[in-house]
Amino acid sequence: MPVHGVPLTERVIEVVRRDPAASALPYLLPYLNVPWVEGGVPRPMAEDALERAAFPSGRPLSPSLRAWLAYDTGLLERHGWFTPDGAFAPRPLDRLVGDEMGAFWGEMFGWLSGRFSECFLLPGGSDSRRILAVTEPDGEGEYPVLALDLDDMPYLGLMYPGFDVYLADTAGLVAHADEERGYTALFGDGTYGPRLRGHAARCFAGEECVEFPFESARVYAELGPEPGRADTGDGARDGV
Repeated sequence: MPVHGVPLTERVIEVVRRDPAASALPYLLPYLNVPWVEGGVPRPMAEDALERAAFPSGRPLSPSLRAWLAYDTGLLERHGWFTPDGAFAPRPLDRLVGDEMGAFWGEMFGWLSGRFSECFLLPGGSDSRRILAVTEPDGEGEYPVLALDLDDMPYLGLMYPGFDVYLADTAGLVAHADEERGYTALFGDGTYGPRLRGHAARCFAGEECVEFPFESARVYAELGPEPGRADTGDGARDGV
């Protein structure tokens, strides 16, 4: 089976085409109807629009995302990816967390929003969330997918090395060899671990995740508020 990028995404699309209206999350969220394709009829992005598509930052779409949008836009549209006129609508991390979980929680992630300034919500999770973060891409041209969890203590971890693997896992095509690691299980995978470790170096100073209290995270020394200054929650810092 293909293991990365467009070939892996095409394998997912083959699975979805068998029953487009089927739930994308039948095991995780059986009580919710989250169809892959609403109404069973995919709505691809127009070829000319897809050809010139890029994120507001100027970063290119990942190969797997481009392949998926050539098949359907509806799944991502239902999760707030686009403006009414069809442009991409990313949110900085703190705003996305605040919109989904409440302003109190969003403010806690303000110190990371400079690094994660273009984020998109993905289907998945009940009390948790899946977030595509447009950062430095890996060798496959893919951006990481993060797991956000506030159930015990605030947590943000690298769950998938790209949209390609997120789709494949959601479609039931990825075996997890180390389930005890939870959200970061694929770090132990021989195929996807190297990609995840590359993202860890770029995103979290080599760590798999950040957990509260954030001051203990290596990346906090790079991005956290300077002594005597408070994070305003939008990546800016004000004196206190």
